[in-house]
Amino acid sequence: MTGADERTAARNPAVDRRVRGEALERATTGLDVAALLARTGGNGAAPRGEPQHGARSMDAEATGGNGAAQPDESGPAAPPRDADALVTAVTAVANRFTATPLDADADFFDAGGTSLAAVEFVAALARELDVHLDLDTVFFDARPRRLAQRWLADHPESAPPQPNAEPEADTADLAQLFADLVGADRLPLVAAPERVAPRRILLTGATGFLGSHLLLDLLRHSRAHVVCLVRADDDHDATRRLEDAVRRFALPWSREILRRVTPLAGDLRKPRLGLSDEQWKTLAADVDSIVNAGAAVDFLRGYPSLRRTNVLGPLTLAELACTDRPKPLHHISSLAVFNGTDAATLGEDDPTAHVAALPIGYDRSKWAAEAALRRAGEHGLVVTILRPGGIGSHPETGAHNPRDLNAGITAALMRFRTAPGFRYLNAAPVDWVSRVTAEIVGTPSAWGHTYHLTGAPTSLDQVVAETTLGGMGLRVQHWEQWCDDVVRAIREEPVPELESLAQVLQSPVARRQLAAMVTAPPASATRTEAFVSANGLPAPAASGPAARSRMLAAMAGVGPQPGDEPYLRFDETLAGTVGPVGETADLPCDLRLTLSVASGAQVFTARTLDVTGELTCARLHDEPLTVEGTATVRPHDGIPLRHEVRHPLMHYRLTLRDSSGGAWWLEGYKFAAARRRFVRQLGTQVLEIGRAGEPASYRGEVAVPMHTYLPDQIDGIRIDPRLPERQRRLAKLLWLSWFGGQLGKGLMEPMLRVGIDLLDLRRAARKEHRR
Repeated sequence: MTGADERTAARNPAVDRRVRGEALERATTGLDVAALLARTGGNGAAPRGEPQHGARSMDAEATGGNGAAQPDESGPAAPPRDADALVTAVTAVANRFTATPLDADADFFDAGGTSLAAVEFVAALARELDVHLDLDTVFFDARPRRLAQRWLADHPESAPPQPNAEPEADTADLAQLFADLVGADRLPLVAAPERVAPRRILLTGATGFLGSHLLLDLLRHSRAHVVCLVRADDDHDATRRLEDAVRRFALPWSREILRRVTPLAGDLRKPRLGLSDEQWKTLAADVDSIVNAGAAVDFLRGYPSLRRTNVLGPLTLAELACTDRPKPLHHISSLAVFNGTDAATLGEDDPTAHVAALPIGYDRSKWAAEAALRRAGEHGLVVTILRPGGIGSHPETGAHNPRDLNAGITAALMRFRTAPGFRYLNAAPVDWVSRVTAEIVGTPSAWGHTYHLTGAPTSLDQVVAETTLGGMGLRVQHWEQWCDDVVRAIREEPVPELESLAQVLQSPVARRQLAAMVTAPPASATRTEAFVSANGLPAPAASGPAARSRMLAAMAGVGPQPGDEPYLRFDETLAGTVGPVGETADLPCDLRLTLSVASGAQVFTARTLDVTGELTCARLHDEPLTVEGTATVRPHDGIPLRHEVRHPLMHYRLTLRDSSGGAWWLEGYKFAAARRRFVRQLGTQVLEIGRAGEPASYRGEVAVPMHTYLPDQIDGIRIDPRLPERQRRLAKLLWLSWFGGQLGKGLMEPMLRVGIDLLDLRRAARKEHRR
């Protein structure tokens, strides 16, 4: 079947299949796709007479959508045979789903349309005009005139032949791209800028993930004042949007920040940034450095839909850099300019991929921006190109970019324990990318070069080894099978926080970009490494289990869920006696516990186990009490408690409940002291029990019967059955090695302390003898 035949066959069932993947905005807007499907009858079309609504734009700087008008009550009409009439009709329908009015040659997404609104737009065209377009066509080029022309080109029976037929899509795409590059040739010749640290910086993209972190780093590590270009209605609205973005990524905000920041309402997509002539002249005279972190990051949209932000925007900034006094321009690009290359490594000065080989519109737009700025450099402009790969979550706060493909893959890896069979991940955490960028901006000798902000490439073998050591059984799949399985899992559970990933993975166009990532060679960063070393900057923090856990905590609902099979668990039986505080402990008390960990990261980084089970003590309650809580291995790093000489081995903090809801608390310690009975110390727990909200009522001691220790805590270790047998054996060995090492260290601490005390006493005795 040809492409034209496929599009001809794409009736409502195709829309129905696609709409089930359209929930990109659900996590941020609260719009439930289940509700959307119920409202649309499962095909993405709102019931007649019900208003349709847009959501927030996928563009990193987009404004929110608004309510839409009522759809036509009548049934589908035949598409107009006249081309101009069809363009007018498609434009009218498109305007119901955008935040601002658009004409026939304006982009649907640039006008505030969203991915979710695109689903309803497609359904409305099918329902009202009998024009059946697939979503990939809309994402590729969302100008109403081009959509109408595409439909007529694929359905010649619907209209007379057009005298000026449009060229093939890819040819038109490239023709538009090279036409855009000509804009650089119109820039004036300029002298080199003054090589001094900037005092007033224009920053675009400050409401984005990297841009927000970069803003704070520019303030922390320079004395510059920063003007932030923000898409907003006015400067007051720009201030509000900037504050919201900074806080959204767990960054600090204060009046001190506003003292050194000027939010400026403008638009990177518009000529002269949407500023008045007076504003443009003032800005050109005031700023002495420009940093462009603004971009439309969308793997579904085509080059025509992205060019205004990603290509024409940087060209406008180059024009500003040439106006009044010359200014250096620092441009955040992407390793995506190499996608599709067959190079063995990706060097900072290596040729980028052939533009025709780049798989998607986003890659081409980043390539075109670099090409345009290189031409600007031939006019004397000093341009610095900074190429991150994947930008990972903040290792301390867990803040992340929910639209970043690497973040989505990491979240899917942690949630579904599967990963595509990639070669390398060229990624670094956002705090490091931001810090290095800020340092380059403030170091005149570093200007005018290309830098790879990727850190050391991570191989698939490294990820498999790390996740195995961290207690996670990772399945590696061919990338196409991985795409299908992850989309299916997100749909079945569902996992709202991963809807954006599902949308990308179900698009054939976007899968081409993923295929390029899978086969990407390692990136080299010789110049960046030399700069980092020369300026005393830290290496990027390793993206280990702890950092990933913090990211997943920020992505509520993505990590291990209640009811999931734990990574590891074992039983512990304790028996002994308790008694009222101040009296003899002669009341029998038994605990039957199960200790478990959801993942290796939980125990290896926090040293914490989950505890469930039951406690039986007739004096406390006539029926067994349900137990839940945590146990910490070597709490307080083994340092003795106040007024104690014993070193804590384990600390139990448990809640006890009866069938009617009554609650007690239990706190217990296993201690190590300088005595010979090491094994007995491992199993003896000193505990206190009290009513919820009241002091302890009972104290006592319980111990693990020696005959239960081996069958319960060694032979009885149970590993997640989803892991392959080899990984289960390795997981058990790792656990016994780690747990035994921790307890062994705890048992030795009292002995070491006694030895140190003896040495101190001998030194004191020698000093006294000399006197």
